[in-house]
Amino acid sequence: MILDILENADRYECIHPGFAPAFDFLKNTDLASLPDGRIEIDGDRLFAIASVAEGRGLEGAKLEAHRRYIDIQYCTQSHDIIGWEPTSACQQSSQGYDETKDLEFFSGRADAWVNVAPSTFAIYFPEDAHAPLAADGPVHKIVVKVAVDWR
Repeated sequence: MILDILENADRYECIHPGFAPAFDFLKNTDLASLPDGRIEIDGDRLFAIASVAEGRGLEGAKLEAHRRYIDIQYCTQSHDIIGWEPTSACQQSSQGYDETKDLEFFSGRADAWVNVAPSTFAIYFPEDAHAPLAADGPVHKIVVKVAVDWR
């Protein structure tokens, strides 16, 4: 997991070839005007999901992880609180991994919680289970999905 402000994003572009275009999108798009839903950037390799959702609080946030995509979660006008736990330490849920949605939920709670403030991003790799929307109130964010297998 990485937590930083958008002005430092260039430090992380060397980690994955999809990070440069992902951060370019975040820096050069009027994010506040995006409608909720999927925004195409580079097909299934790179896309964003804009949303305004009601936070669930610490008790309501569910641990989740992805296998095919890295999440770059960027808060625009509000903050979010996101839990973190190494995927290897998570308790499997009864539902298992949903390959269609690239989503797996885990039972239990995160051990660490971070405040993702406006203009701040958090990167979650497949090894990072995360519990988004733990803030109270509306959360306006952009989640950029970067394919792990960048071809």
